[in-house]
Amino acid sequence: MHLNSEEKAQIFEKYGKSKTDTGSPEAQIALFSVRIAHLTQHLKSNHKDHTTERALKMLVGKRRRLLDYVMRKDINRYRAIIAQKELGIRK
Repeated sequence: MHLNSEEKAQIFEKYGKSKTDTGSPEAQIALFSVRIAHLTQHLKSNHKDHTTERALKMLVGKRRRLLDYVMRKDINRYRAIIAQKELGIRK
């Protein structure tokens, strides 16, 4: 999957502080969530694609570690991220 710069800017603008805010945990978690959703759809039709399955597991782990970091630093920010239903994050 390749997200072009306009799609990434939309994600960063919606979940981050600005279009160029690529480093905040909220923006990174949102970007990971979009990529995870795409890979999940790919694996539904290509269940033998073990490389993509591994990449998906690694991406889920990255997102989980980032969420754990936010939870340790600021529990209210973590709850705000989890409350956004369009990201599809459960805890």
